Amino acid sequence: MYVAMNRFRVKSDQEEAFEEVWRNRDSHLEQVPGFKSFDLLKGAPLDDGTTLYASHTIWESHQHFVDWTKSEHFRQAHKNAGNNKTLYDGPPSFEGFEKVL
Repeated sequence: MYVAMNRFRVKSDQEEAFEEVWRNRDSHLEQVPGFKSFDLLKGAPLDDGTTLYASHTIWESHQHFVDWTKSEHFRQAHKNAGNNKTLYDGPPSFEGFEKVL
């Protein structure tokens, strides 16, 4: 199992817009081999006027995740990502984890 997460620092006054982007996004993930599940997680507001969010996907293997990042499904899911830069305080931060136990 492989867990892929992107952490986003979202401007507090943009939380609703950020969530709406994800709610209406056509990710194409259900069509991708090895995809298991997706969650969008919201943390508590931070002292700097942002809120931490994490997109969280689970894959059968690291290779399935890598294959997805090279696919047309990935390109389609991310084609409008640059249109939402005003929602964030900086770029997302990626973290990937292999299951140990």
